[in-house]
Amino acid sequence: MNSRTEDLLNREQQDAITETGNVVLIACPGSGKTRTLTHKVAAELEKLTSPRRYVVAITYTHRAAEEIEERITELGVDTEQLWIGTIHSFCLEWIIRPYGIYHPKLQNGFQIINSHESEQIITPLCSGSSPRISFFDCGFHFTTSSRVLQVQDTRKHRAVNAVLDQYFAKLESGRMLDFEHILLYALDLVKSRPAISKLLAKVFAFIAVDEYQDTREIQYEIIASILRAGGGRVRTLIVGDPNQAIFSSLGGYAVDPRDYSVQTGMTIRKMELSKNYRSSARIIEYFSNFKVTGSPIIPASPHVSYLSEVTFNEELQRSSLENEIVRLIRHNVDDLGIDPSEICVLAPWWAHLGSLTRSLVTALPEFEFDGPGMMPFARDHDNFWYKLARIGLTEASPRMFVSRLRWAREILSELNAASISTEDLDPRSLLRLSNGIHPSALDGLDYLREYFDQFFERLRIDFSTVSTLVGQHEAFFRESQTRIDRLLREDTPFATDIEVFRKVFRPRSGITVSTIHGVKGAEFDTVIAFALMDGMVPHFSDADQLDGAKRLLYVVGSRARKNLHLIAERGRNRGGSFGEYDTSIPLRNLSYRYDVY
Repeated sequence: MNSRTEDLLNREQQDAITETGNVVLIACPGSGKTRTLTHKVAAELEKLTSPRRYVVAITYTHRAAEEIEERITELGVDTEQLWIGTIHSFCLEWIIRPYGIYHPKLQNGFQIINSHESEQIITPLCSGSSPRISFFDCGFHFTTSSRVLQVQDTRKHRAVNAVLDQYFAKLESGRMLDFEHILLYALDLVKSRPAISKLLAKVFAFIAVDEYQDTREIQYEIIASILRAGGGRVRTLIVGDPNQAIFSSLGGYAVDPRDYSVQTGMTIRKMELSKNYRSSARIIEYFSNFKVTGSPIIPASPHVSYLSEVTFNEELQRSSLENEIVRLIRHNVDDLGIDPSEICVLAPWWAHLGSLTRSLVTALPEFEFDGPGMMPFARDHDNFWYKLARIGLTEASPRMFVSRLRWAREILSELNAASISTEDLDPRSLLRLSNGIHPSALDGLDYLREYFDQFFERLRIDFSTVSTLVGQHEAFFRESQTRIDRLLREDTPFATDIEVFRKVFRPRSGITVSTIHGVKGAEFDTVIAFALMDGMVPHFSDADQLDGAKRLLYVVGSRARKNLHLIAERGRNRGGSFGEYDTSIPLRNLSYRYDVY
């Protein structure tokens, strides 16, 4: 580690990076987790002595993968021998595609379907069921030994299981894989063919896992099979924060380092990052009330002495919610001097946010907004055409170069997986080809159609002969048109304009609107959170109600650097005779001297 690197890191971070063994790193909010992970991966890349070995970094989101790779590049480290992405992408690229011929359900080919396509298959199967169920009751995940239903109402289990049995049969007959089956079949392959893990252990020198508290049992086992097969030749860093384990309803949990040592057959050392460089002392004091586990958090931020506003309003009527959020935004910008791009509006569910975002756009025309209600096309990260759209909607610039180069590598990988030869192309030449395409359409979807057609014309490839690309092409435009039609019905201005499409992949510039789950890993000067109700925080189907609520409130509070405004509005009806939602229990029970709102 050179002196420049040491200047950027504290002692805890340096110790985690220089540790030569295996580590589970527990990192409190704002502790430089991503910086530490970035430097560790960069250091491991520089240790490689063979061009045939790789460093792997498994992230929870595509956005995190792009951020980490960009940071590594900024350190001046070559990323040619880095593979980084989500666990689903990892399983597809390294297990399913190269070794699927050894699985009886994959050997004749397959296609990946997204959640929208799953919904289209499942919804008709729910018709006429007793008791009545919907697609949203049919969530499930696999463990290493069973199928787990996510709906908590046991009266529905028989009907849900019957629907899922039919759904699985349709997937098998259509040679389709949804996201859950990607993991299941990857596990099947590494269990039935131990040689796969042994081969991967020869390729990988180091495996990093980010946000380990949201990792599922089946995912831990897939990674553990490779670590075991390596017999100590493959090392690992697993980093995260058990207090932010907010995906327990989906099977995510923070593994105990001692248990994972047994599972992998490796010695794993537990280490911690305990200094928060993000938030003021008051913000840290506040969100620490919702800790479920762990050691104290040490304030170390430049904003440590900032006189933070922390407000809580549980008297506001739902009918006045929009006006109150408008007031809070203007108060933070005009009175507290907060930049609009450093404000985030949060809610538990996407359903709370779409119409609100559009209302805020109308009420605050002087500000820009980045939110789900403004997204003009289908955001399916596993759809080939979405991946290609990222390149087509962005311009060549130093700021975007690393991201676009990564996207180009993904496009080449997808084309190779579809048996399309790309031996004359590398990522840079693909970008040069794309940069020479200039569609004339001003309508966003028409622009993308022109761009896609011209892209393949220049490759001299007829994509209409490739069934997987055709299916994904139809899904991309069908789902995008559905989204745009809804935006137009709700009077969203310029929803089809090409400039609105281009804005999707530009760096964040406006007020962010997001769910609590969607904002993990981000930070803002001011956070405004509403709908903090029992049954929403956490979701009423979550089996771990009290601790689940605490973890969500911990995530909400720890996103803020300076100011935090919490709202549990009155007038949200549960439906039927159940009455209104009440304040989330940990928030209701907390005795705290809030600022006057």
